[in-house]
Amino acid sequence: MSKASQGGDPAAQPPEDFEASLAALEETVAALEAGDLPLEEALKRFEEGTRLLRRCEAALKRAEQRIEILLKEDKDAQPEPFEPEN
Repeated sequence: MSKASQGGDPAAQPPEDFEASLAALEETVAALEAGDLPLEEALKRFEEGTRLLRRCEAALKRAEQRIEILLKEDKDAQPEPFEPEN
């Protein structure tokens, strides 16, 4: 069984959310910075890292746009204390 099919490689199963993508990107960067990978594996990890980076950037951009929309909806809105429901 290959390393990718065991789940150890971030490229094996692309993360769906921002936090998972960021964690996979950090793992990829650490592996590349360690300098222990053969050239072909390093290139594969670099490619995956660029895909993860783009995914993270897109998620952050969407979040920023959502925040801008919410702020535009009610410019006079004031923060209110949060009281959890019991």
